[in-house]
Amino acid sequence: MRNISDIIENHLKLILDQSQSGYIVIQRSELADQFQCVPSQINYVINTRFTVEKGYLVESKRGGGGFIRISKVKLNKNQDILQNIHELIGEELAQSTAEDIIERLYDAHILTEREARIMKAVVHRNVLSFHIQVRDQLRAKLMKAMLISLMYK
Repeated sequence: MRNISDIIENHLKLILDQSQSGYIVIQRSELADQFQCVPSQINYVINTRFTVEKGYLVESKRGGGGFIRISKVKLNKNQDILQNIHELIGEELAQSTAEDIIERLYDAHILTEREARIMKAVVHRNVLSFHIQVRDQLRAKLMKAMLISLMYK
C-alpha cells in the first residue's frame, strides 16, 4: 500500500504531464482538503519530491490567494544541464542530493545505467568514510569533477 506522500506526488506528476502549459498552479489548502491531510503534508511532498535536482522548479506565494507553481525543467543541451547542476552544487553535498542528481541525469538519458551506478558508488557514504562535514565536502568535489568530465565527452 502506498503512503499519502506517494499518492500526492503521483497526482501532481499526472496533472503536470497532462498540462499544456508545462506547469501547474495549485492551492495548498485545496490540495490538502482533496487528500484529507494537513497542508504541511503538501509542503513536505513539494519540498522533497519536486526539487531542482529532480528536474522541477517550484515557485510559491504565501498568504491569501497564495499558490504553488510547479514546472518541469526543460533540457536544452546535455552540456547546459551539466553546467547548471555543476553551478548548483555548493561546497557540501549530501548523499541523497547527489543520488537525486544522478537519477535525474539518468532519466534524461545523459548517463548510461552503468555510469549512474559508478557515480552512485563513488558518492556513497560507505566509500567516503570520513567525518560527515569532510565527507559532504569531498562528495561535492567528486560530483563536480564527474560533471565536468561528462561535459567534454
